Amino acid sequence: MKPKVKEAILVVDDSRNTVEILTRNLNKQGYRTFSALNVDDAIKILGEMELDLVITDLKMPGKSGLELVKHVRDNYPNIEVIMITGYPSIQDAVKAVKTGADSYLPKPFTEEELLKAIGIAVEKLRKKKKLNDAVTERYYGMIGESKPMQKVYRMISKASATRANVLILGESGTGKELVARAIHYASSAKSAPFVPVNCGGIPGELLESELFGYVKGAFTGANESRAGFFQTADGGTIFLDEISETTLAMQVKLLRVLQDKMVYLLGSRKPQRVDVRIISASNRDISSLVKQGIFREDLYFRLNVISLELPPLREREGDIILLLKYLLNKFSKEMNSKEKTLSDEALQIFLNYYWPGNIRELENMIHRLVIMTESAVINVTDLPAFMRYSTAQKTFDKTLEQVEHEHIVNVLTSVHHNKTKAAQVLGIDRKTLREKLKKHRLENGE
Repeated sequence: MKPKVKEAILVVDDSRNTVEILTRNLNKQGYRTFSALNVDDAIKILGEMELDLVITDLKMPGKSGLELVKHVRDNYPNIEVIMITGYPSIQDAVKAVKTGADSYLPKPFTEEELLKAIGIAVEKLRKKKKLNDAVTERYYGMIGESKPMQKVYRMISKASATRANVLILGESGTGKELVARAIHYASSAKSAPFVPVNCGGIPGELLESELFGYVKGAFTGANESRAGFFQTADGGTIFLDEISETTLAMQVKLLRVLQDKMVYLLGSRKPQRVDVRIISASNRDISSLVKQGIFREDLYFRLNVISLELPPLREREGDIILLLKYLLNKFSKEMNSKEKTLSDEALQIFLNYYWPGNIRELENMIHRLVIMTESAVINVTDLPAFMRYSTAQKTFDKTLEQVEHEHIVNVLTSVHHNKTKAAQVLGIDRKTLREKLKKHRLENGE
């Protein structure tokens, strides 16, 4: 296996001694190096070679390092720049950064300090390149190549080879319906119906008639007979999202369908046979609900023949960049505009952010930024305050409950306590938001 070729670095300094020392140290670390003693020669090399990083002195005879930085920024936006100088001052540092230098290194510096600055620049460069070069291959609508997602794909492949019931668990916004659809459309029943049902979004008193249908006259307003979701899904798959929100009475009826493969329309005593595979999902720990007596254990076992747990976005290392590339392209096309991109600093905030709303929150965020940001580059100042605050205060000594509490407060503050907008940003429905507000004792906007 060939060793990975490291980045190409151009060293620019009017001192031959400095150039020789720097290039020797960089070659020793495996970097490919080029050198120039003045800005004009450096500009010529930039036009001829594929470079990743420029290390330039600030003060040189003729054109200064600042002029070189400006030339790089105007013509080679993907090249990182490190400014070095033997005459350090705050004014020079500010001017260098404003002109476009990524970092500022005063002389004399140690080899360790130089390599650390290069390491930071190279890491930024690699992230930027990954975002620009990301190939957003999709697996049944899903994007991701991280180890946790590779495990999910393997589980989908195994589940699709059977007709066994599947229980999908995961936080809100992780893509449970996409996984359910992938299992169905990868199976032998792919030409049969796939019927998604949000159990938490249908009032309890209406859920039975929606699932099992009804005959004419079964209740006031039943002016004609109507098939339910189970009959519609016959031969295929029914996806019961938020299954944990069903009542115990409804759970008994679902259990009977699972056992007998029969459904009874409301108002009818004659059963109808159905051949339906059930895929259910929840963002709650159902085994805990069973212990609390909120969910029937026998139904849990029937639904949980195959269990599939989706990883939260924060645990999918590398996937955020793939998702960003896909979403920026998607929403830019919808706006009929050139694809927007993220500044290095904004990208870093996206990578560091906790994403409690997972992919749904990321999608909502990018959609809003593409619409609201006027320039082609999305900068840190374009991001909502709660995002900037959240990453600036990032620590690892808080519980998940504390992080969720702070995030909800920050989102509510950013949308001026508009609960509809807050729910959209968080990627959850208003009912779930109400439950979380109650849980965190925020019902009264405290």
